[in-house]
Amino acid sequence: MAQLSDDCFAFGGPMMSVDEAVDLITARVNAIADLETAALVEADGRVLARDVAAPLPLPPFTNSAVDGYAVRNADLPQGTEHALPLDGRIQAGGLAQAPIKPGHTARIFTGAPMPPGAETVFMQEDVRIDDAGKIVLPPGLKPGANVRPAGEDIPQGHIALRAGQRLRPQHIALAAAFGLTSFDVVRRIRVAVFSTGDELASPGEPRTASQLFDSNRFMLMAMLRRLGCEVSDLGILRDERTSLATGLKQVAGGHDLILTTGGVSTGEEDHVKAAVESIGSLVLWRMAIKPGRPVAMGIIDGTPLIGLPGNPVASFVTFVHVVRPTVLALAGALPEPLLPVPVRAAFTYRKKEGRREYVRVFLRKGQDGALEVTKFPREGAGLLSSLVETAGLVELGETVMGVEPGQSVGFLSYASLI
Repeated sequence: MAQLSDDCFAFGGPMMSVDEAVDLITARVNAIADLETAALVEADGRVLARDVAAPLPLPPFTNSAVDGYAVRNADLPQGTEHALPLDGRIQAGGLAQAPIKPGHTARIFTGAPMPPGAETVFMQEDVRIDDAGKIVLPPGLKPGANVRPAGEDIPQGHIALRAGQRLRPQHIALAAAFGLTSFDVVRRIRVAVFSTGDELASPGEPRTASQLFDSNRFMLMAMLRRLGCEVSDLGILRDERTSLATGLKQVAGGHDLILTTGGVSTGEEDHVKAAVESIGSLVLWRMAIKPGRPVAMGIIDGTPLIGLPGNPVASFVTFVHVVRPTVLALAGALPEPLLPVPVRAAFTYRKKEGRREYVRVFLRKGQDGALEVTKFPREGAGLLSSLVETAGLVELGETVMGVEPGQSVGFLSYASLI
């Protein structure tokens, strides 16, 4: 399990900025050392544990990039077209054993190995066949055209994949192209997830007239699984300090991270802070972010705990900016900064200086074809519909005080956030 000192997250003073929070996490969290082997088909989303050097060049042999006719550079037409007799036919997967004869051409297909001596390929649509059956080649083609040399993509021995890379389908394709069948990966990060609150009932269980079905826990578990985590669903902890402390203490030793939602504000029935302080240490981390200011971080028996707000939009936003980098740091993953895409605003908005805000927006094409965003019409961090119906978030930095129509703003699609 990850082991942290009790003061590694200590922070006093004014609210912490988002960048300070991320820097603190990535600098202080110890990466998991346990490794395992994952087959190619099971490796999507896992974090690579060791560099992968190319065991062979890609492509492994020089081949034709098109269907056409292979020639020697010495036989390229100069100034006028030139007819060459056809000598041989090489298909993809076939062998080109005989060298091409001087003054001849060979029929070749995409991916087929170049015959010895041949260095250039004419595309079939650029040539014609004369009455004598010879291949008439036009002038002007550059030597080496339409040929893929061995190692053109990746030379043998090159570090093709770096340790810490979170594997995606394209990385798996590259490993398969090398003939590999598995990766050495970091074992999955083990995360225990709780919701807190007497006002919650789990889906499928009886709900009183004054309760809500718990949605945050399921959203967070889905987001964690997209990050490759092994998730323990520990249900709902009630608003009672002793039971909260007992539940947290029981899971600390068997997990790398504890994630809770709700109960981290300053109300009389928000007991997470006191429960954690009774069994570990916790500094209430007030982050300068909207939605989502009340975020708690602490340590229980060396295991980090993150307490997210209870409102679902605030929980979503703070997961992206606090939990996501924590999980990546625990897995020893390379940094994956969130880079907003510039788009045009089609709304007016005002905000306070000194905090970062995330506005839920729709994405559309303007009349001139440029991408622009419009704001969800209602406010409120409890509106799940605002996450379902919109396309992403506009990020407004700490120094920004407002948005006007036509202004360039940074857009983060939901697909880019996990």
